[in-house]
Amino acid sequence: MSAIKQFQVTFDCAEPERVARFWCEVLGYVVPPPPAGFATWDAYEQSRSPEERGSWFACGDPTGVGPRLFFQRVPEGKVVKNRVHLDVRVGTGLVGDERLAALEAECTRVVALGAVRVQLLYDGHDSCIAMQDIEGNEFCID
Repeated sequence: MSAIKQFQVTFDCAEPERVARFWCEVLGYVVPPPPAGFATWDAYEQSRSPEERGSWFACGDPTGVGPRLFFQRVPEGKVVKNRVHLDVRVGTGLVGDERLAALEAECTRVVALGAVRVQLLYDGHDSCIAMQDIEGNEFCID
């Protein structure tokens, strides 16, 4: 059996394109070109049936290293804590005040994009900031 080499992370959400574009800004990801035969994403969406329009959106790491993110519309809202979440790694290798400053700077940046700060988590050795994206999905600035 061969090892899996690629995977994508899928988000259930109410507004796939809006949430995808938020994560593009947070992670430096890009929206891929529209499907073959379409000059724009708007043209592609207009070709779909009304109930299919806006039902999904995706984005990816422009370097091809990180996983693709896929966003799919679901009818129900978020009601409980995520079982899986993203950690936005900005403090790797940093400690103490330098680490906290890096986390706080990134927190300020993503709050300006529409994220919500939940709380600073600190265990005396390591720290992260618990956050929510524009639809309330949890993630951490680590």
